[in-house]
Amino acid sequence: MNAPERIFLPDIQASPDHRQLAIQQVGVKGLRYPLTLLDAAGAAHPTVATLTMSVGLAPEVKGTHMSRFVELLERPRSALSLRDLRQMFAEMLLHLQANSGRIELRFPYFIRKAAPISGVASLLDIDAGIDVWAEPGGSVEMALAVTVPVTSLCPCSKEISDYGAHNQRSHLSLRVQLRADMSVEELVRIAEEEASCEVFGLLKRPDEKWVTERAYDNPKFVEDLVRDIALRLQHEPRIGTWSVASENFESIHNHSAYALIEGKNV
Repeated sequence: MNAPERIFLPDIQASPDHRQLAIQQVGVKGLRYPLTLLDAAGAAHPTVATLTMSVGLAPEVKGTHMSRFVELLERPRSALSLRDLRQMFAEMLLHLQANSGRIELRFPYFIRKAAPISGVASLLDIDAGIDVWAEPGGSVEMALAVTVPVTSLCPCSKEISDYGAHNQRSHLSLRVQLRADMSVEELVRIAEEEASCEVFGLLKRPDEKWVTERAYDNPKFVEDLVRDIALRLQHEPRIGTWSVASENFESIHNHSAYALIEGKNV
């Protein structure tokens, strides 16, 4: 049987473009792909990430090769550390023949936690993200982001009420640009430790008593949450620029309370 005849197909993307306009980001967005990430202890965390992958395009080139982004993901890989993600980014620039680019990952991250009294274990899901990027002629940068559910209890309600105090579930959103590697778990713990109380996937009755009383003894306004976390981030040498936001889903109003602080460590 004769081999099929090879047909020449033109590479339109690589043809010249005469408009002379560089594009800062061009690539794929909303690409979902299964990945396994490594935590600081070397344990594997399978997840499904939603990715945006882009590169800068020179003004004289018509288009980038979109299929090469998926080809990059399809290369055989074991569980990924932050170092591995930097390597993937370097491979992307080489594969796409670019001198700038960006990879953004957004994914659910599951942390196994033990209840405070019974010790019963359960998984808590965290919305997390990792960004890797480089500008033309610049070094590779990396940022880590988490959105952590916590409990907040209102100091004003506690002060003015004869009994009880209203509390709510809050989302603490932290984003930090890394100077040195930091795990998702470490960033989550900073948020949890500065809340009125952390939350758990599974609690028994003695645990419910503990978390209720813990929150009551540790009331915080939305302003307290972001300020206390900001102080922690300011004293973390592995962090450059950072932001912390809190959205408190109020239990006595049909709106949220919100606060944001941004900063940069010297």
